[in-house]
Amino acid sequence: MASLTTLSKEDLEDLHSSLWNIYKQEQTKDLHLNMSRGKPSAEQLDLSVELLQFPKSYTLADGTDARNYGVLQGIGECRRLFGDLLDIPAGQIIMGGNASLNLMFDTLAFLFLFGTERKKPWADERAQGRPVKFLCPVPGYDRHFTICEELGVEMIPVPLLSDGPDMDLVTRLVKEDEQIKGIWCVPLHSNPQGVCYSDKTVDTLASMTTAADDFRIFWDNAYGVHHIYEEVPLKNILKACEKAGYPNRCYYFFSTSKITFPGAGVSLIASSPDNVKELLGHMSAQTISHDKLNQLRHVQFFGTSENIHNHMTKLAALLKPKFDIVLQKLQDGLGASPPVASWSHPKGGYFVSLNVFPGCAKRTVALAKEAGVTLTGAGASYPYGKDPKDSNIRIAPSYPSVGELSQAMDILILCVKLAYIENKLGIQPK
Repeated sequence: MASLTTLSKEDLEDLHSSLWNIYKQEQTKDLHLNMSRGKPSAEQLDLSVELLQFPKSYTLADGTDARNYGVLQGIGECRRLFGDLLDIPAGQIIMGGNASLNLMFDTLAFLFLFGTERKKPWADERAQGRPVKFLCPVPGYDRHFTICEELGVEMIPVPLLSDGPDMDLVTRLVKEDEQIKGIWCVPLHSNPQGVCYSDKTVDTLASMTTAADDFRIFWDNAYGVHHIYEEVPLKNILKACEKAGYPNRCYYFFSTSKITFPGAGVSLIASSPDNVKELLGHMSAQTISHDKLNQLRHVQFFGTSENIHNHMTKLAALLKPKFDIVLQKLQDGLGASPPVASWSHPKGGYFVSLNVFPGCAKRTVALAKEAGVTLTGAGASYPYGKDPKDSNIRIAPSYPSVGELSQAMDILILCVKLAYIENKLGIQPK
């Protein structure tokens, strides 16, 4: 097929009529295909079923009975396991419950309630008419934006480039505005574009001058070991901050949500010794300890960080065919028609970022839904759900079967074409 951008008005009208007939046929199939979130498939979850047989014993190396109260920071065995995996000292890690999102929310809430390093609580500043602001690389993770909205944080979008956020813009903004208190970062295989931060980006984030002396990096390394096509190294942000003279600047988050069982894994927050002490002080009023048996379960199931990497290799083998389908379908269906659509080519993670012709994302998603394919809402990857170009769509290939995914992609590509032609011809949605 010739590029859609080269067709005459008459040809576009004829093509729209033809594609619409195909679309109506798809609607009659009563499909229920879901690519709305990055959920592991049943096959992925099956790789961790043996985890449920643990723990085999309950006594920790130091003699503590893991079935009882205590050990707020998390059992040493678990902190050492993930410390070895992520190159973080065990003493700088706090093990949480099943969700790193919970730790992110609590940490931001603590800053609002109590401040940090004896500085004014962020809520006090807001009460005095000084808004708390966060930089949000876009496209980005919608849950980060939801946390900010819930706590009343003003979000400032920053373009995400091929090696991380636009650091020229970031460094200028944080230097000029003392109300910019932090930045969200998904530094490896970012959600949804699959961007991996360069060493230069990490060093700049760690060392940049900020007007706010309590500026914080929320480092959500959710896909730190989720390599599919290529293993990408990531510079250690905690070490970079310490070297730059800002040891307390970063909070590092990680979880096993997409490694073992979502909702039943373990999570962690890591930071400087001072920050860990401060966080534990707040947590001690909140809980006696997180689930030590689940921590021990993961320790006994994996044993070593090498075994975690081996497990991730098995997961990658399940994910790769699905990513292959998405990328090949996009190339076959839309590759001849730039700028009708462009897309990311991630090396790992859970998503493919699709950019359709400006003004067409919402219509594409709506068409897909009416044909039985559920996608993440258009605009979700931007603060307040407002994509200024109405262009970005997040594709989550992990959950559907290969057959369902292939079918869903055919419908999605059909909808991309229909939305584009409607846009060019000024056709109002039916």
